[in-house]
Amino acid sequence: MRIALFVTCLADTLFPEAAKATVRLLERLGHQVVFPEEQTCCGQMHVNTGYPDDALRLVRRHVRTFAPYDVVVAPSGSCVGSVRHQHAMVARRAGDEGLASRAEEVAGHTYELSELLVDVLGVTDVGAYYPHRVTYHPTCHSLRMLRVGDRPLRLLREVRGLDLVELPEAEQCCGFGGTFAVKNADTSTAMLADKMRHVLATRADVCTAGDASCLMHIGGGLSRLRAGVRTVHLAEILAGTEAGPDGDRTDRNTEGVARSVRATGRGARR
Repeated sequence: MRIALFVTCLADTLFPEAAKATVRLLERLGHQVVFPEEQTCCGQMHVNTGYPDDALRLVRRHVRTFAPYDVVVAPSGSCVGSVRHQHAMVARRAGDEGLASRAEEVAGHTYELSELLVDVLGVTDVGAYYPHRVTYHPTCHSLRMLRVGDRPLRLLREVRGLDLVELPEAEQCCGFGGTFAVKNADTSTAMLADKMRHVLATRADVCTAGDASCLMHIGGGLSRLRAGVRTVHLAEILAGTEAGPDGDRTDRNTEGVARSVRATGRGARR
């Protein structure tokens, strides 16, 4: 299957390993992954902070970029949630019904990684190996907007060497919420403290999730505590093999994605 990678801003600028791991994983499963270089931000931040007119230009670009592909994947429940629940709404608000219809078509074949693996590719055992004690945080967008349910857990249970431990009060928000963490810092910090307490109670080595944004928030808090618990994106765990990251296949396409994600910001300014 030919799959287009929607890399997301956070992977582009801060967490490229999640994107590269997505490519390694899907290629290991026998699929071709392509990186449309015209992609930019999906516009979620603009919509959430009250700038739908600015978001409209990004929606148009996103639809134009990904319409040619039958399957699109992103290592982010948050950004996939925006594509599915905001893009057509933004277009209709602007009175562009044609764009809204095209946005709905693109949204219909855009998937968060665990959805793609389980629902589209029909696989839960991806041949991964990750010898660590791991707990899973279900992010709000994946849990409540996409309703991915137990798909990430089903994938993690099949990873060889992995000791999966349940996270207490797992469905509680970590407190990030994009600009919420900035505008409501005290509340966000209190929510983060609860989440970290639950993570530490598991005695896990690693806390994983499907969104780099939540992992950034949780990981920042844990690093300040010097708790010794790492945050690792779900894609990186599923891409793991006994050979390790250096022994696994990292061909030219994967390296090309690493170069391309750094270029997406230039496309946003066109």
